[in-house]
Amino acid sequence: MAIVVTQTLPFPAPTLALANAKNRWTTLLPLFRPSIQPVRTPKGQTILVDTAHAHKKAVHIAAVGTAGNFSSKVLDERHVSALVTEQKGAGRLTAQDILHALRSVDFCVEQGVIVLRVGEKRALHRHGVEELLEVELEGELELDHVICVLGRTSESVLANVHDVQTLLRLFVDKGARTAHSRFHVERVGGNPAVVHVDGVEGFERARQVVERDLERVVVRGSQTGGEGRLDGVVDSRPGSREVTYSVHFCDVNGLSRLENYIIAGEIAQYLESQNLKYTLTHSTILDHASAARGYSISILPLASYFFAPQKTPKPHQPPTHHDNVTTTLQQILSPRISLTDAQVRKRIQAGCHALLHAEPTITAYDTIVGDGDCGYTLRDGAKTVLAFIPDCDLSRLPETLAALVHKLEVSMGGTSGALYCIFLSALVASLAREASVPLALSAATRELCRYTRARRGDRTLMDALVPFVEALVGTGDEGAAVEAARRGVEGTKGMEARLGRTAYLDEGAARGVPDPGAFGLLVLLEGMCGAG
Repeated sequence: MAIVVTQTLPFPAPTLALANAKNRWTTLLPLFRPSIQPVRTPKGQTILVDTAHAHKKAVHIAAVGTAGNFSSKVLDERHVSALVTEQKGAGRLTAQDILHALRSVDFCVEQGVIVLRVGEKRALHRHGVEELLEVELEGELELDHVICVLGRTSESVLANVHDVQTLLRLFVDKGARTAHSRFHVERVGGNPAVVHVDGVEGFERARQVVERDLERVVVRGSQTGGEGRLDGVVDSRPGSREVTYSVHFCDVNGLSRLENYIIAGEIAQYLESQNLKYTLTHSTILDHASAARGYSISILPLASYFFAPQKTPKPHQPPTHHDNVTTTLQQILSPRISLTDAQVRKRIQAGCHALLHAEPTITAYDTIVGDGDCGYTLRDGAKTVLAFIPDCDLSRLPETLAALVHKLEVSMGGTSGALYCIFLSALVASLAREASVPLALSAATRELCRYTRARRGDRTLMDALVPFVEALVGTGDEGAAVEAARRGVEGTKGMEARLGRTAYLDEGAARGVPDPGAFGLLVLLEGMCGAG
């Protein structure tokens, strides 16, 4: 047997044109998806055509996005036949230009072509006798929503351009109801805050923010023709009188995967509590006009003929046989490890004060390679801990940690806050099972790995946590463990990030700068171990 090895050479930077926000996807997307072929129009624009759809028996969808402000949904939805990122040329790119481009590469267009574009106001145009529809939508949120609906509607609808026109007319005439929330840099009443359309509001849990937005945009009764019904949509075909709520939410400027899961979960729980049938979709939008992070929600009630509701997951059923439950609540609150209040208090206070002192440095690092909020997140967590422990019996550490996590869930935002809360929750249980603190830390680290893809070498706080725990378990020497964590943090200066905001930066931008999360954890560990 012979093995042939072909060398893969990296593309030179000028070829990729990464710095050119206006037309870089014209180069990059065909590399990601070989079925995509660039077609140059006589006016000088480039249309990206997915030849995999050339002979499909359904309407073709073309999406015209905004250069430099392109949505993830436009890029990753495989049912889109044509994509335009560059609109400038000798004249305005028209729907007919896109139709001609599809025909030039032998597309079968008899079923019709739908051109979606961002415009100044909603409008639907039918061009001549050809099955060519053009829909203008108000912003990327609406564009994403429509793309998602067309990607999930039934094949029978997509095979008939007249049904598709009826569906799109709903978006244009009725319009989806939208809500927009952006996270505020300041706190309100000591709590995180969001900016709504009518001002800044503090919140303790994500559910409060999401429910407030949903209560504004979920339309029932008068606008849907009565509970669970939708008037004036289609004829008497099955499903034309039942309502499915099409709910699309997008995270703006890169929320973490965990934050997106939380928002999606709260949306689903609210809709289920209202006994509403729904389908939930998601996208990411980068807003170059504003650095504020947040999310937007778009909701439109549709006839189930167009859009069948998604199945509701079965609720989790707790184990019925207690023999399989390894750790009861009483066991969790009764640790095997003997600790004194003074010993634990001294270490916790030292670690928290070290974080408060190092906050400007952590913030400076995160300003270079991240969102600039890591230092503030750790500072707020440290303040919460210091305010919480004075009245606690720290010899009962698992019980204290279990109560503390609920406080930290409110005060610590972002991915760092979520990771710390998951780790501490796991530590509550492992302190009850394991015979020593090092083994408890090791078990909690393994549990954390179940909830995050981050591993050692990914340029995250795991580059400090994992070597610290491994060295502590292996040697029992706190000094050696801290030194291992220190080497791990130092190593992040030369690592290429695979996760988080840093992964989107030019490689040179992060070189020489330690990962802020790993550095912050090192500061905490140095403080706690130094007080032993």
